[in-house]
Amino acid sequence: MGVIAQVSIWIIPVFILVVLLVASWRKVPTYELFVEGGKEGVSMAFSLLPFLVGMIVAIAIFRSSGALDAIIGLISPILLYVGVPPEIVPLALVKPISGSAALGITSELIATHGPDSFIGRLASTMQGSTDTTLYILTVYFGAVGIRKMGYSLKVGLLADLIGIISAIIIVTLVFG
Repeated sequence: MGVIAQVSIWIIPVFILVVLLVASWRKVPTYELFVEGGKEGVSMAFSLLPFLVGMIVAIAIFRSSGALDAIIGLISPILLYVGVPPEIVPLALVKPISGSAALGITSELIATHGPDSFIGRLASTMQGSTDTTLYILTVYFGAVGIRKMGYSLKVGLLADLIGIISAIIIVTLVFG
């Protein structure tokens, strides 16, 4: 086993041990603080639940209504003209909304086209190059009560667009 593999196996346990030793040396009540953090985590999970349910329902409606297929049908000629496979559009549209839905689409694309195909490589690169902007804004901003998120939305969606375009360019240059 290489050095990197050994470090990756031991880094988290050693970190936890160091934190516990330093906390004990400073006489910090580690167990009580751990339990208090667990209580906060559970209450945070319950406060996020309505936002998660809302996002899941919205994604299901978007896919089931046929809106996604209609959007793909409209922009397919343009995409084919510039050399972008239309099959990748659902991933590009869903990724800013939901990471798990995007992972499902990526898995489906890889199962259909293969991991070493252009579409498989592009889907994998897009999966890692963008974030779930709307999910983050809805869940995390909603949980802490932030209501003015206009600039965050614009910057997040712009970053997603740049990530998608960059993924297409890089995969085309490297594998195209």
